[in-house]
Amino acid sequence: MSKGQIVVVGAGVGGLVAAVELARRGERVLVLEKAETPGGKMRQVLIDGQGQDAGPTVFTMRWVFEEIFNAAGSTLESFVTLRPASVLARHTWSDGERLDLHANRALSAEAIAAFAGPAEARGFLAFCERARQIYVTLEDSFIRAAAPTPFSLMRHAGLRGLKGLAGISPFATLWQTLGDYFHDPRLRQLFGRYATYCGSSPFHAPATLMLIAHVEQEGVWLVDGGMHQIARALEQLGRNLGVEFRYQAEVREIALEKDRASAVVLANGERVAARAIILNTDTAALSTGRLGSAVRSALPKRSSGGRSLSAVTWNLLASPAGFPLVRHNVFFSEDYAAEFKALFEVGELPETPTVYVCAQDRADGAPVGPSRPERLFCLANAPAFGDSGPIDDDRLDRYEERTFAWLEKLGLRIERSSARTVRTSPHEFEQLFPATGGALYGTASHGWNASFARPHAQCRIPALYLAGGSTHPGAGVPMAALSGRLAALAVLAEG
Repeated sequence: MSKGQIVVVGAGVGGLVAAVELARRGERVLVLEKAETPGGKMRQVLIDGQGQDAGPTVFTMRWVFEEIFNAAGSTLESFVTLRPASVLARHTWSDGERLDLHANRALSAEAIAAFAGPAEARGFLAFCERARQIYVTLEDSFIRAAAPTPFSLMRHAGLRGLKGLAGISPFATLWQTLGDYFHDPRLRQLFGRYATYCGSSPFHAPATLMLIAHVEQEGVWLVDGGMHQIARALEQLGRNLGVEFRYQAEVREIALEKDRASAVVLANGERVAARAIILNTDTAALSTGRLGSAVRSALPKRSSGGRSLSAVTWNLLASPAGFPLVRHNVFFSEDYAAEFKALFEVGELPETPTVYVCAQDRADGAPVGPSRPERLFCLANAPAFGDSGPIDDDRLDRYEERTFAWLEKLGLRIERSSARTVRTSPHEFEQLFPATGGALYGTASHGWNASFARPHAQCRIPALYLAGGSTHPGAGVPMAALSGRLAALAVLAEG
C-alpha cells in the first residue's frame, strides 16, 4: 500500500527508470520535467520537421533495459525496434587512412593486422581479454552495487578474486596502459577515446575504463527512430503502470519539513507535496543553490575544475560527399595530447578537434541516395565553461570553420546551410542543464578515486534521493538507467 506520492524531478533516463521501478511495485509516482518531452540529454531537435538525435547516439548494455522492461511485465522489443550494428565505428587519421572496428572481434583483429601489422592485432586481442576481465570483476562489485567503496570491492572479491581486482589497474592511466598493448600511436588514440565516453581525458582517466571496449564488443545496437525512442518507450511503460507525467513543470526549490524533504516548489509557485523526492538532475544543482538554500548541504560542493567535458555540436540536414560514412565515424586530431591539454588544462577550444559524426540515416553503413539530404550529428569536445557567459559568436564561428575544414582535409565535405543547422555550445548546454557549465557527464573520471567520489542514491537529507549520469555508477545511457533503479530501491528500503 502506497504511503504517499513520490515525486521524480527530471524525465531523463535515470528518472524514467526510477519511476517505472517504483510504479511496478505499487507506488504512486509523479514525474516533473521542465522540458516539453522526456529524455533529458537523450533529446531530439527538429530540422525541416525531421527529428534528430542531439545527445547520446550509441545504445549498448541492452540487458539493462531488457531487465527493466521484463520486470515490469513487458519487453523492450514491444516498444522499440533494435538492430545490431556490424560496424561499430569507422576511424580516420588522414584522407584514405581508415580503420573499422567490427562487432566481430576476429574481423576487427584482421582489420587491425592489415592497418598496423600482426603484432598490433595480437595486442588488440590481449587488450580485449583484459577489458573483459575488468568488466567481469566490476559488474557486480561496482556497476550494480548501491554504494561501492575500495574496501567493499575487496570484500566482494575475496581471496580468490584479489588477482582480478589487482588487474583492473586503478592507479595507472588509460593512456599508459594502452602502451602495453599498442605501439602504433593511432591505435592508442583510438582506444584512448573511450575516456571521452564519460567526458574525461585518456591522459588522466584510470585504465579501468578499458571495460568500455568489452561493452562495445558485447553489442552496439541501432534504434529505429533514434535514441530518443528509448526515452519515449520508458515514458509509455511508466504511463502503462500509472505514472503521471507533467511537462513544462520546472522545479525551483526543494522544501524541507523537520529537516526532511517534503515538497517541491515549481517556477509558477505551485507547491507539490511528496513522501520522497528523486532528483534526476546534475547533482551540482544542489550544492550551487539552484534548488534552494535548504538543500545546499545535501552534498559537498564540487569545484568547476572537476567537471567533465562539454561539447559544441551541430545537427545538420545536409548532403555529405567524399567520405564513405557509416553510422558512427571518428575523425582524429593530429595531436591528441595538445587537444586534451587545451580542453582540461588551458580551458580553451582546441585548435584541431577530434570530431565524431553520426550519420543517422545510415543503416549500418548502407548508402543513402545522393539526392537525399541526410541527418548528421557532429560533435567536437569543448571545456565546460558554459556558465562563464555566452561564448562570442565569432569565436564559435571560428571553431566551426576549423572543425569542418579539418573534416574536409580528412576527406569529408559537408555543404551546410544555416537554415538546416542547429548548433549547441557549452552555454546552451548550461541553460538546458543548469549548474553544469555545460558538462555533459558530471565530474571527470580523473584519478583512481574518481569513480568512488560520485554521489550515491542517498544523500545527507532524508527522503531526498539522487539519480542520473552525475551519480553512481556513472555517465552514459545504461549507467544512468542503473542509477534510476538504485534510487528507486533506496526509496523502497526506507519504507
